[in-house]
Amino acid sequence: MPQFKPSVLAIALAAAGLGGAFVSNSAFAQDQQDQQEQEQTQVQQQNVVEEVEQQPTEADDSIERIEVKGYSRSLIDSINAKRYEDTVSEQLSADDLGSLPDVSIADALTRLPGISAVRTGGQAAEINIRGMSGGFVFSTLNGREQVSTSGSRSIEFDQYPTELITSGAVYKSPKASLIEGGVAGTVELKTASPLANDKAHTFTANVRGMYNDRAGEVYGADEYGSRVSFSYQGKYLEDTLGVAVGYARLDQPSVATQFIGLYYNGNKDVDGKPNDTDGPADNPANEYISEGFELQHLGGKEERNGYMGAIEWAPVDNFVLKADAFVSRFDSEAFARGFRVKLGGPSAAVSNPVIDGNAVIGGNFNRTSQSFTRVEIVNDDNRDYDEVDSYGVNANWHVTDRLTVNADVSLSKAKSDFRNGLLWSNVAEDATIDNPVFDTNVSINYLLNGLDLPDVGFNQAAAFSDIDRVMVSKYGIYPYVNEDEVKAYRLDFAYELDFGFLSSVEFGARYSDRTYSNDRSVFEYGNDGAFSSSEPPLRLTDDMATVVDWEGDFGYFPSYLAIDLNSALNAWFPNGVPQPVQTWGNADGVTDPQGYTTNYSWSVLQSGEVYEKVLSAYLMFNINAELGSLPLTGNFGVRRVDTDQSATLLENVGGDATLGAQYIVDEIGIINDLYAPTIKGDKYTDYLPSVNLNLGVTENSQVRFAAAKVMSRPPINRLAGDASATVSDDGKINGSSTNNPFLKPFYADQFDLSYEYYMEDGIVVAAVFYKNIDSFIDTIAIDGFDFKGNGFNVPDYIVDPTSGEQIETTNGVYTTAVNNAEGGYIRGVELAYTQVFTGLPGAFSGLGFNANYSFTQSEVESKTDLGGETVTQSLPGLSENVASATLFYNYAGFDARVSARYRDDFVSEQVAVNEQVVNFDGETVVDFQSSYQITDYLGVLFQVNNLTDEPTKSYFGNPSRTGTLQYFGREYFLGVTVNL
Repeated sequence: MPQFKPSVLAIALAAAGLGGAFVSNSAFAQDQQDQQEQEQTQVQQQNVVEEVEQQPTEADDSIERIEVKGYSRSLIDSINAKRYEDTVSEQLSADDLGSLPDVSIADALTRLPGISAVRTGGQAAEINIRGMSGGFVFSTLNGREQVSTSGSRSIEFDQYPTELITSGAVYKSPKASLIEGGVAGTVELKTASPLANDKAHTFTANVRGMYNDRAGEVYGADEYGSRVSFSYQGKYLEDTLGVAVGYARLDQPSVATQFIGLYYNGNKDVDGKPNDTDGPADNPANEYISEGFELQHLGGKEERNGYMGAIEWAPVDNFVLKADAFVSRFDSEAFARGFRVKLGGPSAAVSNPVIDGNAVIGGNFNRTSQSFTRVEIVNDDNRDYDEVDSYGVNANWHVTDRLTVNADVSLSKAKSDFRNGLLWSNVAEDATIDNPVFDTNVSINYLLNGLDLPDVGFNQAAAFSDIDRVMVSKYGIYPYVNEDEVKAYRLDFAYELDFGFLSSVEFGARYSDRTYSNDRSVFEYGNDGAFSSSEPPLRLTDDMATVVDWEGDFGYFPSYLAIDLNSALNAWFPNGVPQPVQTWGNADGVTDPQGYTTNYSWSVLQSGEVYEKVLSAYLMFNINAELGSLPLTGNFGVRRVDTDQSATLLENVGGDATLGAQYIVDEIGIINDLYAPTIKGDKYTDYLPSVNLNLGVTENSQVRFAAAKVMSRPPINRLAGDASATVSDDGKINGSSTNNPFLKPFYADQFDLSYEYYMEDGIVVAAVFYKNIDSFIDTIAIDGFDFKGNGFNVPDYIVDPTSGEQIETTNGVYTTAVNNAEGGYIRGVELAYTQVFTGLPGAFSGLGFNANYSFTQSEVESKTDLGGETVTQSLPGLSENVASATLFYNYAGFDARVSARYRDDFVSEQVAVNEQVVNFDGETVVDFQSSYQITDYLGVLFQVNNLTDEPTKSYFGNPSRTGTLQYFGREYFLGVTVNL
């Protein structure tokens, strides 16, 4: 049978001593069974080296030795890894720890075909694959499931520094041995394996300083930051014991200047004319009115400390034991200062309206006695402390020449402690008097300009920077803590066969136990829409406030007061700021010794835990056959998945002890006896078949085909049990839940077909794919819902308090999240081309080019009414056109590349406004990286991220209804690298 031979480039790499690097960087498969295949590949490559060395001199001279380094070498390693994979995948390889200068692994992944990113704070964070958002992407580290600080299943890749990641891969087609969970695909990251290192000892250190060129426009923002990293890999005891350690620190300024348009939650007839489109059912002449908008300076610091460690022991040839750990601490402290404009809703007086369709996008709004029209000066303080921990122990034992056993135990946990502190200030008629009065003479004039900054005007503009007019009127703290942890145990077997076209069989099982929890709490004092007599506003002094002017693109907006938060709070609360609490507040059935006057029961009802236990098993056969005279490899198999999911709930049973009501005491002593605690959930079983076939058409080309049923579980926070049911005086039972512990996974049938042509110095790939997704999550109202039949503790009757008669209860409406949104297809084309121009003369031989393009379309649509009338929008995460291109050059120690990443319009969650899914404008992000190797051990580097200062821009369904316009600035890096 013809063998699939390495290309001349692979032979040249092996002859140049790079074969070991190829092998160590091609180990991307999730399951440890692939380790055996990689070792076999290593033997084959070693045989190639030996054959080359044994050839006569004349033969040696006939083989061109191409020694490729730097970014070019990484691309070549990735090409070879892709070539020998048994699934449809994209590979990412780094020469050594710290060799990629990207801020996080997310930036590097976006240069792969069909992959794009959503930027948060100017940094690539969430990964989208083939038009699907991060919630459909499954992520592993060293083959193990990772939990996230995001509160969902979407991994925040900016918490994974490139300095500690040695390789990465994106699996677009699954196989039975891979952990289930990615309808879009699976991202696999790997840290160092010290025994696979080709040197006995390596040490890398990297120090970089950074500068943000927009920070100077933001009062109080830091302009400078730094990145420091080092790593060590060593082999001891005759290469039987390996040790790897690494540390990476990022200390960077967080800077942005932004306009945020708020959604359209009011309606009113502002022009006395009928609309061209239908308005609200009760008044088709109404126009939709935005809640308002915000203008803000953002600044602060982001600190990320990443740690990596591994110990690998191979006491005998057929056994390897490895323990590894990855730890990341990502802390950010940021401020947001500026204005929050409240237009005042339907009760405001509106003149000279500018109407687009049936939405008001401009006009003059004046406060009335019924409206809440006002301009708030905001000085917010946000703190987010994130922790990611991943630990694992793996044992790989070649029991016999045919049988391999692999065992793995792992723990992945994450914690996010987010505190949103808000300080509101409002304008007084005169802040110097004993009893200041809220200034109700408010007039706001504005005009949105689509995806450009708006025109604005305020009659109070001069007062915004006047310490004798502005008073602090409210302070609120809203902490949100979520924790996520998964323990997993895995046992895999691989047995070589001598049975026709089957080369081996793999089978195994995995059990995981996941717990997710969230806790909400709150503290509020004062009033953001008026001056409270019981909680009076704070008079500012000179040492508390500074006048801030807008600069650059925002320079025409009026100045305002930046308030020192600590000084203001110390003056307002001389005995210390009260701490936020998780509290029931003041309501019937509540004993409140603290004297709370506001009902904060949401803080407890939105807190709780989710439990998820998964037992999976698989059987997979590997293929090594011939189709005619052509080699055919691949695999086919099936994975069975048993899921047991549940969540804690608090059901409002009106204090009825017979229905399970209990006295619940929170941490400050508030007692509630209305609720019955319970746990609800579901169990289900799935079968996921898959097949992957690779046909070697010629020595340097192959065709891949893959088909599979895949699944992605709902976001873990959407399984939370915040359901509630109440009985009205007429006996009608109604209930609601924004989440649902009974949600099922997303399922899809998918097909992939690709052609890969491997040149001596590059690759050309063309691929098509098709996914048919069953359903998505939607929120619906179910009339006549069977509350008792679905486990709610509801009474059969209630007693009329006046007549004493029994009133039989009846089922009403239950509003909840369900898997009934209509599914549909996602299909697309991907093209990729990489060329290292090794055949060019002299210095031109270091030139290379890498480009890819994907076109994706889907019939799946969702609806949004955030912009007023209901309109359709595309599947979240889908950009029809995604492209990236990199021009790179390597010669005589100089390495440089310029990369551009483009994606057109897409739908995603609103920046800075949680839970709002909006449209984002297309964007092109350009980065530049360069380095020069002064000696074998010392190098310098320079890079610029976001070279063109590309902002992010969003809108509500229609580009005229501005969402967020956010400008981040360019980041410059200058540093030194030491390699020993």
